[in-house]
Amino acid sequence: MENRAKLVVLLGTLCSLGPLSVDTYLPAFPAIAREFGVGDSPVQLSLTTFIIGLSVGQLVIGTLSDSWGRRRPLLIGIGAYVVVSLVCAVAPDAYALAGLRLLQGLGVAAGFVVSLAVARDRFEGLAMARFMSLLMLVNGLGPVVAPVLGGQLLRFTSWRGTFVALAAIALVLLVAAAAWLPETLPRDKRRPADLGSTLRVFRGLLADRRFVGYALAAALSLGALFAYVAGSAFVLQGVFGLSPQTFSLVFAANSVAIFLAGLLNTALTGRVLPKSLLRTGLVTGALGGLGLLGGALAGGGLVAFLVPLFAVTVSVGLLMPNAASLALARHPEAAGSASSVLGVTQFLLGGLLAPLVGAAGSASVLPMVSVMSVATVLALVLGLVLTRGDAGITEADPEPASASA
Repeated sequence: MENRAKLVVLLGTLCSLGPLSVDTYLPAFPAIAREFGVGDSPVQLSLTTFIIGLSVGQLVIGTLSDSWGRRRPLLIGIGAYVVVSLVCAVAPDAYALAGLRLLQGLGVAAGFVVSLAVARDRFEGLAMARFMSLLMLVNGLGPVVAPVLGGQLLRFTSWRGTFVALAAIALVLLVAAAAWLPETLPRDKRRPADLGSTLRVFRGLLADRRFVGYALAAALSLGALFAYVAGSAFVLQGVFGLSPQTFSLVFAANSVAIFLAGLLNTALTGRVLPKSLLRTGLVTGALGGLGLLGGALAGGGLVAFLVPLFAVTVSVGLLMPNAASLALARHPEAAGSASSVLGVTQFLLGGLLAPLVGAAGSASVLPMVSVMSVATVLALVLGLVLTRGDAGITEADPEPASASA
């Protein structure tokens, strides 16, 4: 039990390093724009490039983790992240920062991909679903802590100090992973790293309609959240007039919804099947997205914005662990590659949706909630249609799927 708890905390924190890298510097968006003398879009570009780097990095690291094992790609990726984070702290302009964030995303991708792959290596059935729920529960703490940390750091340092803090956090995780994380993919289960084999694996994943359905459901729901992340600093501070510190607290309060939903999901896993929890998350998210749009069109205030937003964030906490469990359960033979496809669809779609908010302007809440409502409704429709006929996970295997090497 102690080893499992340690594994949950370590993998969950590694998963959260990506969201942490986004949410920690969000309160500083206006300050970055002022220092560099640019508008909203060049600053938001650093968010987009980070997400693109995170997406591309997952494809590479997912393949390597199926060929090299889990530990080596993880340690290389997080080590690179530490170095690039320190360079971000001395970026001379907004476009240099955007380029460095691309590299930062490439490195941090290892945390997400390898964590999910290790979970799939170790567990099967409902045992995997329970572990994945615990993993996402720890992961959910990142968005809760990050904006508060970012807002409070701005009291004592500039936005550049946030990147030094990120480097320090990643260094601690790097040391912990090197010391505690065992290799979970035996040599006899590793795949060749040649291009032909890699393409066949990805072709098989993308040809699986139900796998694609789970991936798109998660990606669109997370895309709605990214749209909020991209526009929240400008909308809550510019439209609703909140201070950076108050914004960070409001942002954290919304993030608590993901954590609470994760707690609920963990309690229900085993009593309610993952497919049913997934449907509940999809419906909740769509209702929240439509509520946001309705409130904006009616000219509602802050409360009319935050209430349906809570529903959207709750849906993410229910949806993400179950979508990942159901998708990975279909392809245990290629856990690293399957994890990378899940991550790429989620973060690449988020990277495409986020700049739409800034391009439409930040003087109104309407652009942001429009993107969020469309994404959540599409998640519901595609998630239900493409995964029809899949019973999903219906039984548990209490023992690890493979022993540590």
